[in-house]
Amino acid sequence: MGILNKILGHPLTRGLSVDDPRTTLLRRDIIQSKAFLRMLYSEWYERILKILPGKNDVLELGSGAGFLQEILPSVITSEVFETPGVKLITDACNLPLPDKSIDAIVMTDVFHHIPDVDGFFLEATRCIRPGGKIVMIEPWRTSWSEWVYKHFHSEPFSSDSGWEIPGTGPLSGANGALPWIVFQRDKTLFEAQYPQWRVKNIEPMMPFSYLLSGGVSMRSLMPRWMYRPIRAFEQVLSQKYWAMFALIELELSS
Repeated sequence: MGILNKILGHPLTRGLSVDDPRTTLLRRDIIQSKAFLRMLYSEWYERILKILPGKNDVLELGSGAGFLQEILPSVITSEVFETPGVKLITDACNLPLPDKSIDAIVMTDVFHHIPDVDGFFLEATRCIRPGGKIVMIEPWRTSWSEWVYKHFHSEPFSSDSGWEIPGTGPLSGANGALPWIVFQRDKTLFEAQYPQWRVKNIEPMMPFSYLLSGGVSMRSLMPRWMYRPIRAFEQVLSQKYWAMFALIELELSS
């Protein structure tokens, strides 16, 4: 990982802590400047918006580096620390929203940083209207992704862990396997503990495209024009074995 960072690490964020708010702002610039990565995020947002029950009262967690607000101007953006352009400064377990006041919570690469899954679902259940949803795109466990995340990613990836993650910093605390643990490995336990929630759909996806984009910490390895051919190639592969991410849709009973 150290050698890769030296060779491919993006110069804007090199040496900065992920818990430093400046890193989030620089990552926003990186997403905007890397055309291949911006197309990837656009696809993520389009997929999320397509399955929302309503688009007027939507809370996005961890908005700082993204650009969902460009596509959905009404979205309530939020972040764990002061960030320009963000409407709410809050964490996922203490939402400053009235009961039954929103239609959905959306997030990209955020759930696996939440240190208290139970605390989050208590708040989400309180704030979301009946029939509402939680929609997220998160790292996912497959034989391929587990090898990649464990060898080439800075965040922990432990598929044997429980639902809690170390409470280090707001962004450095993580377990990339957490979404798979809660919604796949422990799905029966999750639905027993939260019977008002249903895991409506899990769609594993994107074996290589995020890697090739360089993400928010590495240099891009591909030009913009390669995005669609790579995505077409990925879609013929068995996502059961190759996916690195998943679109996860949860629905609150009416």
